[in-house]
Amino acid sequence: KFISEEDPMQSMLKWLCERLMEVEVESKLCAEKSERNKERQGYRSGYRVRRFDTRMGTMYLMVPKIRNGGYIPFFVEAKKRSEAALMNVIQEAYVNGVSTRKIDKLTKTLGIESISRSQVSAITKDLNEQVEAFRSRKLEATYPVLWVDALYERIRDTQRVKNMAVLVVTGINLEGKRDILAVEPMY
Repeated sequence: KFISEEDPMQSMLKWLCERLMEVEVESKLCAEKSERNKERQGYRSGYRVRRFDTRMGTMYLMVPKIRNGGYIPFFVEAKKRSEAALMNVIQEAYVNGVSTRKIDKLTKTLGIESISRSQVSAITKDLNEQVEAFRSRKLEATYPVLWVDALYERIRDTQRVKNMAVLVVTGINLEGKRDILAVEPMY
């Protein structure tokens, strides 16, 4: 989905934020998009664009609108805490694959209480697919300049947290644009 994007990490964060907003709105309305049921608490009214500044850069998110009453995404109110939690999930997805338990814990940390197991499973499956698509994509451009660097991240491995080197390969293509080519954990 975001393989052709300029910054795949930022695209993955954007995708995760938008997916979690959809889940939060479904929970608030007691109905999925276009679903009709007796428990429904309101109706959607399209989307609005919202600027969201992160340490990865500025993103423009499609925020769901609710007809009666407003909707403010969870990460706007608790920006620092939520951004760190979202980035942690993405980092762990790169290293170990992300578990349904981790996504469930993330959503509860961010204040989304009533998320179904099927929603958690769908987010987990999609995120793992996004990561695998990034890792296995074909590199079409020529990169005359490559940087290989390692950074240390705190990663949860089974029951303990440990420091792990993560190899980051960045290239500059013939047009002078910087691309992240690979992000690989060093076991």
